[in-house]
Amino acid sequence: MKFKLKFCIIQFPFIIFLIYVGFFINVYNGHVDCECNLPRQLIKEIQSYSPIVNKIINATIAGKFKGKTWKELALFVDTFGPRFTGSRTLEVSIDYMLNRSKNYNLENVHGETVKVPHWVRGQESATVLKPRKINLAMLGLGYSVGTPKKGITAEAVVVNSFDDLKKLKNEIPGKIVIYNEKFVSYSETVEYRSRGASEAAKLGAVAVLIRSVTPFSLYTPHTGMMSYEANVTKIPAACITIEDATLLHRMFQRGKRIVVNLKMQARTLPVTQSRNVVAEIKGSAQPNKVVVVSGHIDSWDVGQGAMDDGGGAFASWASVVLLRLLNLRAKRTIRAILWTAEEMGTVGARQYIEAHKAEVRDLQFVMESDIGTFTPIGLEFTGTEKVKCILEQVMGLLSALNATQLRSPNAGPDISDWVDSGVPGGSLWNKNDKYFWFHHTNADTMLVEDPTSLDLATALFAAVSYVLADISVDLPHHTNELPEP
Repeated sequence: MKFKLKFCIIQFPFIIFLIYVGFFINVYNGHVDCECNLPRQLIKEIQSYSPIVNKIINATIAGKFKGKTWKELALFVDTFGPRFTGSRTLEVSIDYMLNRSKNYNLENVHGETVKVPHWVRGQESATVLKPRKINLAMLGLGYSVGTPKKGITAEAVVVNSFDDLKKLKNEIPGKIVIYNEKFVSYSETVEYRSRGASEAAKLGAVAVLIRSVTPFSLYTPHTGMMSYEANVTKIPAACITIEDATLLHRMFQRGKRIVVNLKMQARTLPVTQSRNVVAEIKGSAQPNKVVVVSGHIDSWDVGQGAMDDGGGAFASWASVVLLRLLNLRAKRTIRAILWTAEEMGTVGARQYIEAHKAEVRDLQFVMESDIGTFTPIGLEFTGTEKVKCILEQVMGLLSALNATQLRSPNAGPDISDWVDSGVPGGSLWNKNDKYFWFHHTNADTMLVEDPTSLDLATALFAAVSYVLADISVDLPHHTNELPEP
């Protein structure tokens, strides 16, 4: 033991010496970051953008753009309210944003036509008839079929999970299944909303009522999109509140006979047309190469769509407006896209990406905000190690925003096809712990949005998109398996 300790003491200075030798070798070769191995010249180049980034930040925090994003969003939301796929309101709101973009002298402003589904809710109600009358707060799910005119009246079976459903399979035929699943995470729990109807229908259920996918409730039902499995009977599906789901579960556990009447006028109309909104600042040197900032302009037909995704859409769009007002034109094009029909299955984004396959190789970076615009923390990203290293340097310029952190992967449904094909992408990382409190409910209003947080998100998107659009290097894609143009 003494010998080993002596050996370590002797070796320790030598190890330190080797570390310093390695560091100076890297400096000599033009590198200073051992892990990232970025050229010293590139690091200095990114750091040289500090004055421009500070100009962007100052304009949003204390300058003429302070509060601008919130005011633009409030005017939009107050004017149009919910903007559901297939509705006339959505199309009028798209016209408004095209005109607004032109008024701010953005370039290449246009709408790109998209074929979209047209599902309508109609009148709906859910009433417990036994053991006592209870008018349930409910919201039908997107793509659900309706009920007969007089509704469906049937006994209910309450289950906590798909496993419980299978255990009670002999009791399911002819019944309404009520799911009282516990919220674990959105990605895990949303499976009940997505495929709960088909799983129950396989066992003979006539309808389903699903506990809203949220960790918190003030008697607010949450809607959302569901899907039907092929070759399985389509049955009506709606969400109810946590309060009612747990109440009915307690009754069921006590052996009470629960009878429910469900009425839904939901129906799917023929496919119609909508548009993605596109506006740019054309690049000064490489206009064919593009950085994208985006969010979706459509919303659910309840609430006002202020948070999902008004805040994200306007922070993205306003970041380009800000750069235009500051007369900042990068070498590459910065393109704002307001996607349509995201809530019904990222329809607008998928058709846009399919139509623009030839541009994939020229995409420098794609960004999206669709998980809240609360206080920014930084950026979530997907990309190579080199992309990570470059982003670390860029995010280091945002210390005034206190939003310099970076983590992987990104979370952006509309840009996911691009990212999956290899394009580096990012999404706004923010303190959105309460996002799913308001998600897809009547509570999604301007009261959720904070002017300062929107300013910070706008500044972050503007700064990151400008630097990435202007630097001398092209960001590498993380796969060579790019789609054929």
